[in-house]
Amino acid sequence: MKIGLIGAGKVGFSLGKLFVENGLPVAGYFSRTPGSAAEAAKFTGTHHFDTMQSLIEACDVLFLTVPDGSIGSVWAKIREFHLAGKLICHCSGSISSTVFCGIDECGAFGFSVHPLLAVSDRYGSYRKLPDALFTIEGSKARLSDVCALLSVCGCRFQVIEAKNKVRYHAAAVMASNLVVALTDCAIGLLSKCGFSDDDARAALSPLMRGNLDAVLEKGPVAALTGPIERGDIETVKKHLDALGEVPGIREVYRILSLRAAEVARSAHPQRDDTALLDLLKHFPEEGDEEKGFLQ
Repeated sequence: MKIGLIGAGKVGFSLGKLFVENGLPVAGYFSRTPGSAAEAAKFTGTHHFDTMQSLIEACDVLFLTVPDGSIGSVWAKIREFHLAGKLICHCSGSISSTVFCGIDECGAFGFSVHPLLAVSDRYGSYRKLPDALFTIEGSKARLSDVCALLSVCGCRFQVIEAKNKVRYHAAAVMASNLVVALTDCAIGLLSKCGFSDDDARAALSPLMRGNLDAVLEKGPVAALTGPIERGDIETVKKHLDALGEVPGIREVYRILSLRAAEVARSAHPQRDDTALLDLLKHFPEEGDEEKGFLQ
């Protein structure tokens, strides 16, 4: 099955290169910016197409590697052409294959195929794709064909249901984007202790890397350490008092500590953490809410 890619950004470059490197027949690219399609074709040793129609006619599988907000409008253009028997895939983490409305009437088969990876650049991210998990959802009739494409590339994959796409994407955001936000909170607190940004990142690096390794190796319950895991209510109270100086940070600490307390209860089911939970649920007291958080 010949593969074509509509869109020549970071994901398009990376997927096309992955497919070519593993011997899959990639016809090439079409992009609204011809120069980008030509650049992607050069990088992958394939071709760039002057029209969307010519690419569609040359391919059996189409990957829409365009921004999430453009998937629907690109599909509206694609469906004007003869698509019988073709596989149409997009690469959004949050949007399901149901975005391809009317695809059954076209005789085609729709899928979402998403790598659980931050694709950060056009020329190097393809090397990381074989280590990433791909999630697939879409037409049951041709699901095995999409799985086979990834299998040839040595990629792991998980089939999910369309109804779970948003929940899946939220999990990815929590493990990626929100970790960035949490790290920014930690760097900001260290800056108030006199650290430069560079020194703060250097100081946090072994702590964060070691903790992440432990979580992924042993799971959250076994990896949890610190005052919440110990049930150290006095230290948690001191933290909450001190963080009142920084708008927003205390609420982040409080909410995540409540979740950490639930994890700790799994490790210490006999311990009475009522006082700790009450502190976290009701701090700050009514009338003392922080200003600036989520405003």
